[in-house]
Amino acid sequence: MSRPAAPVRPDPYAAITALILADLEIGVRPWTRPWMTEGPTSRPLRHDGQPYHGVNVLTLWARAARCGYARRVWMTFRQAIALGGAVRKGERGAPVVYAAPIEPGDEMIDDQQTRRSGSFLKRYTVFNLDQIEGLDDRYPPLVRPAVAERIDHAERYFTATGADIRTGGDAAFYRPDADTVHMPPFEAFPDRQAYYAVLAHELVHWTGHSSRLDRDLTHGRFGDEAYAREELVAELGAAFVCADLGLTLETRPDHAAYIASWLRVLRNDTRFIVAAAAHAERAARFLADRQAPS
Repeated sequence: MSRPAAPVRPDPYAAITALILADLEIGVRPWTRPWMTEGPTSRPLRHDGQPYHGVNVLTLWARAARCGYARRVWMTFRQAIALGGAVRKGERGAPVVYAAPIEPGDEMIDDQQTRRSGSFLKRYTVFNLDQIEGLDDRYPPLVRPAVAERIDHAERYFTATGADIRTGGDAAFYRPDADTVHMPPFEAFPDRQAYYAVLAHELVHWTGHSSRLDRDLTHGRFGDEAYAREELVAELGAAFVCADLGLTLETRPDHAAYIASWLRVLRNDTRFIVAAAAHAERAARFLADRQAPS
C-alpha cells in the first residue's frame, strides 16, 4: 500500500511575488507612495512599536495602499484581544513571513534551495489598526511636523554616511570605479523630497561596493536582467531609508521603463523579490549604522 502524498506547503515566495506583480502590472510601485497619512511616511510597525523589515515592509505597504488603510500599526488577532481591542467581523488580514529553521525529518520541505539555506519562510496573519476596534486610546494619531527648506535630519543622516557625494551636472549616479556618488544641485529638483529620494537611491548603490556590503554590482545595460536586479535593490533600499527618515519616495521620470524591466525579472524568478528586499534591508541598515549615536 502506497503512502499518502505529503500535503503541499503553500509557497510564500510565489504568494509575495504575485502580490507585488499585481501592482507592477498596472503601473503601480507599492513602495513609492505616502499611504500612511497619520504622520510622516514610515515603515509598518508591530503592536509594540517595532518596525517590520525586508519583504514584510513591501507586502504591508501594498496591502495598505490597496485597502486604503491610513494607520501604520499591524498586529495579530490574539494581540488585538490581549491589548483590549477586537478585529472587526469580516475583516481579512495580511500575510507576513519569518524565517524558521528546518527541523530534521521535515518531509514537507522538498525544495533543495530551501534545504541548503537551512530555513524556510513561515506565514502568519496580521491586521491593520484601521481594522481593529477599541484601541484608539492606546494608538493616538501622529501629527506631521513642519520642516525647513532643507530637511535638517535628512542632511545630517546622509552626511554621516561618509560617502563621497559630489554635486554638479544634470545626472544622478553612483560610479563604482571611483566610489563616488554624483548628484545634480539641490535647486535642480522639483522639491526637496525628490532630492533626498534620489540621493537615498544612489547611496544604496554605494553600499554595494566591495569594501562595504560587497554586492554584485555587475553593470549590464539598461533593461537587461543584471541591471534590473541591482536597480530594484536600490529602489527598495531607498524606499526603506525614506520611510525611516519620514520622507516620500518620489516617482522617477523613467517610472514605466523600470517597471517593465522589473516585471521580466520577477516573472522569471519568484524568489527574487524576497532576495532583493533582504539586500535592500542590509543596505538601509548599513547606512543607519553609520549614524552617530544620539
